[in-house]
Amino acid sequence: MPGMTQVHDAPTAAGRPVSDAETDLLRRLHEGSLREIEVAWSDPFGHAAGKRIPAKQFLDRARHGFAFCEAALGWNTDGTVIDGLQLTNWDDGYSDVHAIPDFSTFHLLPWRPGVGHVISDILRPDGSPSLLDPRGVLRRVLARLATLGYTAKVGVEFEFYLLERDGTPVQSDIHAYSLENANTLDPLLTDLYETLDAFTRLEGVQTEYGPGQVETNLVYADALDAADDSARLKYAAKEVARKHGKIASFMPKPFSDQSGSSAHLHISLWRDGQPAFAPVDGAENELALFAIAGLLEHLPSITLFGAHSVNAYRRYTPDSFAPDTVNWSRDNRSAAIRSLVESPEGTRIELRTGASDSNPYWLVASALAAVIAGIEARRLPPPGGEGNLYGKGSPLPESLGTALALAAQDDTILDVLGADSVTDFISIARSEWQSYTNHVSDWERQRYLTTS
Repeated sequence: MPGMTQVHDAPTAAGRPVSDAETDLLRRLHEGSLREIEVAWSDPFGHAAGKRIPAKQFLDRARHGFAFCEAALGWNTDGTVIDGLQLTNWDDGYSDVHAIPDFSTFHLLPWRPGVGHVISDILRPDGSPSLLDPRGVLRRVLARLATLGYTAKVGVEFEFYLLERDGTPVQSDIHAYSLENANTLDPLLTDLYETLDAFTRLEGVQTEYGPGQVETNLVYADALDAADDSARLKYAAKEVARKHGKIASFMPKPFSDQSGSSAHLHISLWRDGQPAFAPVDGAENELALFAIAGLLEHLPSITLFGAHSVNAYRRYTPDSFAPDTVNWSRDNRSAAIRSLVESPEGTRIELRTGASDSNPYWLVASALAAVIAGIEARRLPPPGGEGNLYGKGSPLPESLGTALALAAQDDTILDVLGADSVTDFISIARSEWQSYTNHVSDWERQRYLTTS
């Protein structure tokens, strides 16, 4: 797997390193070539949120941040603010928090000339990080990992469907990796490729195993950069599709009889710039085995953070190329955890349970939390499985309701992710489950109305 493109920093007068992206942002602001900056952040379920700020005001306001109502970090898929959260509620009047732009994330916005885009960290009025900020959750997990002496690199794969505006597939062909199939998706697919190449660290785009389904791969990068790129990928894909009169849907299972869409993570740890998962005698080293053991032990309880919707759990079925049980194996796509033993730099662990609608910050943070738990516990996993592993091992959560209960019971993961952050994420996700269970569906009426 290709390594991350390195950013070469130069020290400022104050001794703080400045990234190439920050230098570019400051130069463009000085030249007057930017008219606007999008100040962006992620809501709980990964929707692109933010403000459009006049470029001439940006620097003066960026130091103190851009205020917005903290309720925007406490709503669900359709934007319903969830009452009774611990971290934001009517008791504090849904007070303001502040988006502090991370200048190192600056990119030009490909679809609006003269506009820049920066990703923000969220601070409360007292200057402390908002515990509802998904990016902040990942930052805290990475800090915990650093106390063990490691950094993480992550490669991310996102799948999604290109659909007509009425929700039907744009084509009927299901050939994955088909260049002919890809050509039929032009000019949209070429626009998508060029936009993502300008806006993210893009590794490639290909057709997937569903009608109009696309897979996008991001270059292996430091974990926070990988999550930032993933957030931008989803934002950009939706905008490109909209411009072409289509929908880019990250719904995990939009069609009962077609492939679901996933978000796969490729994870490795590094120490002092060297790959910490480097194989020993062609096999996983001890640290990699600790990490696999942690993922196995905590996978049922972290599933929620990569599958927060009711629909996501329809993917966990046999022969679907999504896992249905908790297990691991070498280079085996029926396993939930896939160990890829390659070169020292390329050896990694793939987690295959994430859904395409996941918030990338929570997805990466929860996977690394399980890895941290495994390293700290220093237990070895059982031998990896072989052959068809569908149905072998304990089942993954069968529903969002089950995943909610399991997430709340894992004290180790609560500790690493932050109990307050997890508790409110569970409450927000529970609103999805309650809305679903309270709804009487057409299927129920058709099945029971006259037969009961």
